[in-house]
Amino acid sequence: MRSRAVVTGTSLMGLVFVMLSGNTWAQIAAVPGQKGGQDMFGPYDVDPDWPQDLAELPGHEGWTYGAGQSVYAESPDRIYILHRGELPNIEAPENQVYPGAGPALSFPVAQLPWRNASVGPRASLPGALDGGDTDRGEHGVDHRWEHCLVVVNREGEIIEAWTQWDSLFRRPHFVTIDPYDPEKHVWLIDDYRHAIFKFTNDGKELVQTLGTPNERGDDDSHFYRPTFMAFLDDAFFVADGYANTRVVKFDKEGNYLMDWGMRGDPPNESRPGYMNNVHGVAVDVQTRRVFVNDRANNRVQVFDENGEYLDEWSFGPEPTDIHLFYIGADNILWAADRATSKILGYDLEGNLIYSWGTFGDFPGGQWGTHGLSVDQEGNLYIAEVGNGRVQKYIPKSGARPETLVGYPVYAAWE
Repeated sequence: MRSRAVVTGTSLMGLVFVMLSGNTWAQIAAVPGQKGGQDMFGPYDVDPDWPQDLAELPGHEGWTYGAGQSVYAESPDRIYILHRGELPNIEAPENQVYPGAGPALSFPVAQLPWRNASVGPRASLPGALDGGDTDRGEHGVDHRWEHCLVVVNREGEIIEAWTQWDSLFRRPHFVTIDPYDPEKHVWLIDDYRHAIFKFTNDGKELVQTLGTPNERGDDDSHFYRPTFMAFLDDAFFVADGYANTRVVKFDKEGNYLMDWGMRGDPPNESRPGYMNNVHGVAVDVQTRRVFVNDRANNRVQVFDENGEYLDEWSFGPEPTDIHLFYIGADNILWAADRATSKILGYDLEGNLIYSWGTFGDFPGGQWGTHGLSVDQEGNLYIAEVGNGRVQKYIPKSGARPETLVGYPVYAAWE
């Protein structure tokens, strides 16, 4: 007689078990039949030597990447990596005790990352929004504002450095390409400039600017710290943002159409359409629904393309801190949780499908995941503000398709 599942078991590090009749267990891991292991990195292996370090460039021997803001894979041979400048390329210091700070305190703490590339008095630029950068230390010693955007190939070798635009950027936040654009223009959001810049694919020309740089606002020509954007074939949407509490819709040429969203009362705002820290947006190209990360209230709100509220679900209680959304061709919403260092997969009705990830600064660990992209071969790229890096995850042979972050939409490129 065939056994059948009668009781759902538990989930551990992404592994899901189902109890069968006869007290046996069926394993639903990322790779069927896997013996041992933890699915620590889900259905992926990690390339520990990718990408090339900035320290390998002439004149940059003492420097490495700053906070990893974003990553976009145009193809397996052309990946855009966005960082907030450079930090000193140094080794972890020897353990020391700090009796002046309190009893039983030492640094570094074993098995924990020893440097925060994003936050602190000595971290990546910029400093305060309305101030200078002196709160981040001394230029040329604690940080440098160079190589904010580089392009690498599949081996991680730097093939382009867009250093001609370093002075344009203040706090570059997100880089992407419209999948419906055959010319593959590169879009970059700078939340401190309150602007979105559109470049030719080779970076030689700035062809369009949305918003009024260095001016904040909430009308049709201003943003206030925008964060992310997502595309349909005839329109795109901007999450605006850290300070504004709205989604802005443009036509495909960048002409303002409308916006929606009202300021809520975090962290437990429950009213539809009220939001705080709009830090992520994704679209379902089949239904044209817009999924908005209401980050400060730990929920996703779902709207039609004209801002009519449809649905919502929660990501759970604190310490949840979702940083971004991604919906690929698999119609699964993948969310990156900075607090738990997990990648979470949901169907578009909000049902959790799979999760994986672990905290750390070792290869494959995550700290402050802030960017995510997939190429045409299924390779996953993750940018981390805390660790100050971008990592490449390669699908394991035989991995279950539903555990892999889905292929992107490349409607105009194939």
